[in-house]
Parts: sequence; structure tokens; C-alpha cells
Amino acid sequence: MNAQAPVGVFDSGLGGLSVLREIRRLLPREDLLYVADSAHVPYGDKPERLIRERAFTLTRFLVDQGAKAIVVACNTATAAAVGQLREEFTDIPIVAMEPAVKPAVSATRSGTIGVLATVGTLSSARFAALLARHAGEARILTQPCPGLVEQVEAGELTSARTRALLEQYLRPLLAAGADTLILGCTHYPFLKPLIRELAGPNVDIIDTGPAVARQLQRVLDRHGLLRKSGRGVEQFWTSGDSQALQNAASALWGSGVLIEKLPTDTVVI
Repeated sequence: MNAQAPVGVFDSGLGGLSVLREIRRLLPREDLLYVADSAHVPYGDKPERLIRERAFTLTRFLVDQGAKAIVVACNTATAAAVGQLREEFTDIPIVAMEPAVKPAVSATRSGTIGVLATVGTLSSARFAALLARHAGEARILTQPCPGLVEQVEAGELTSARTRALLEQYLRPLLAAGADTLILGCTHYPFLKPLIRELAGPNVDIIDTGPAVARQLQRVLDRHGLLRKSGRGVEQFWTSGDSQALQNAASALWGSGVLIEKLPTDTVVI
């Protein structure tokens, strides 16, 4: 590995672009490879075995493309697979993510925190351990959010259905006094403006994208892999329909992107 090599990032779909955006902002010199596993989105309702197999397949693909580090830009994939990934790919740094419980505990004034996430993340042993380590005296209310990932994948960030789903999921958390919301899925930061509108100005909204970018910077620096010059470029792949995703991906990224189709042997288990 050398500092000129790219960083590989993957997620179940387009949600990880929220993390990629933070990486690009912090590390403008790095070349970035991104895989959206949209043929299997969402991961949140999939068996752990399938998620783990997809994580291995996509990590292997990115390593074969020359990636010097891997970012698992998905809370569900982190919970299901990151331990095994680190055991298998011992010669490459792997940066993962988890819901931002610790900073939320520091931020809350009411002592009540709401977590918006997928079923897979909320039911994982990793999330339970996270609460045990950091929740302290705070009351943590969890809210599974089926359907939100699909709305973001479709680029429907402000539609009537998206608004109705968010109202449904936010209502019990706000009624219980939550003054801090954790976005426990990488798709959800794209809904932050609507969440803020519905939750009101006195509710803090926390996502982990910026923290993941900072951790990646620390890891690359520790391994002598930070790129010192140049202007980074991005390359995108998907296991889904690349043409169908083109518009939504460009809208979420903020500029036009070209998405390539993954090789056939990486698409289906």
C-alpha cells in the first residue's frame, strides 16, 4: 500500500454517500472508491449471514481495486460483519461506524435520547454493548424506521410519504421528551432538513459521518497513508441498476456522477 492509493467505501445503497461527503470535505486530496450495494438494499431487514457475505464480497472487490483503507459506511454492516472483516483483512485498515450514543449523552439536556435506525442495527449485540458502555443514566428510546431507506434510495427526500413516515417515527420520541436524536443509519442524514422541520429547533440531531471522516484521517496518518498532494477524484459502482440510480445518486452527491455496474460475480450471492 502507498499514500497514492484510493480509499474504498461501501454501504447497502446510496446512504453511505453522506459519509463519503464528509470524507471528501475533510480529505480533498484522497481518491475515493464507492460501492452502493443497491441490489440488496436495505440491509436492515436482511439475515446477518447475508449482510456478512455482502460485506466480505464488497471489501474484497475494493481491495482488488487497490484500496489502501476500507470504510464500512453502514451501521448495520458494521454490527454484523466488522469484527470478521478485520480478522480476514489483516493487512488493511478498516474504519467502521456506530450510532453516536456517547456524544448524544453529552448533548442531551432532558436526559432522553431518541435513536432512529434500522431493525438490524437496533437488534444487534454491538448496539446493546454500545448502550451498556455509554448510555449511563440517559434514557435511550429506540425507533426502527422501515421504509425510510427506500425513500432516500428513490431520491424522495421531501415527498408526502417521506414526511408521513418521519412524523410517525418521531412522534413517540418527541412525546417522551427526547431533546436529542441520533441518526443511526447513513441514509438518514439526507433527511436532516425535514427531520429538523418536524422536530423543531430545540432538538439536537446527531449523525456520525463527520466522526467517521476524522477517524479515517487519524488512521491514514498513523499508517503513513495520507495523500499529501493532488486533488482527489471519485469512482462509483453499484450492484443494482446503474441507470436507474444515476439521477438519485447525482442529487444526493450534489453533482453529476457516473455509476458503473459491479462485475457479475460480485452482485449475487
